[in-house]
Amino acid sequence: MTGDAADGPLILGLTGSIGMGKSTVAGMFADLGVPVFDADAQVRRMQGAGGSLIARIEEVFPGSTGPEGVIREKLGAIVFNDPGALARLEAIVHPAVRAAREAFLARHRDAPLVVFDIPLLFEKGGSEDVDKILVVSAPADVQRARVLARPGMSEERLAAILALQMPDADKRARADYVIDTSVPLGETAKSVAALVEKLVH
Repeated sequence: MTGDAADGPLILGLTGSIGMGKSTVAGMFADLGVPVFDADAQVRRMQGAGGSLIARIEEVFPGSTGPEGVIREKLGAIVFNDPGALARLEAIVHPAVRAAREAFLARHRDAPLVVFDIPLLFEKGGSEDVDKILVVSAPADVQRARVLARPGMSEERLAAILALQMPDADKRARADYVIDTSVPLGETAKSVAALVEKLVH
């Protein structure tokens, strides 16, 4: 799956824990003309109105979908705290995402660099599918403030999410590159541009 100069682009895996600025950094890569595959956005499309996974999800989890696609609250209530149900959902979603990612790579096979935006890259074993790994990071207090500012977020929910994610320090230790997102946006953008320059030249 990984690329090299002979058979495709260099694949940079972009990841980071919740609230670390991953989506912002992904946008910076896109602004520089680097093709970005957003795994979360792909899942939302496939689970939205008319999405390719709706019928299968409804079959396995009756009552979890409606005219607008997956009813997130209902599906979440089914799979939350039920590892077996979550595994069944992942067995539906993950192969579809992988197929979409392969199609994305095929479309951009002549690009020197592509980015895979994968939230749980380490946690789900996706590190084997990329050539290099970039982790975005910020101090814990900055992360906490960002996440708790989101609608519907609570201390309890944040704690539950973090419990499912590899600690930030461990991600940074495993990364090829780390970008600090606690600095002004302009500085982060310069770091992204410098990394692109390094990787494509």
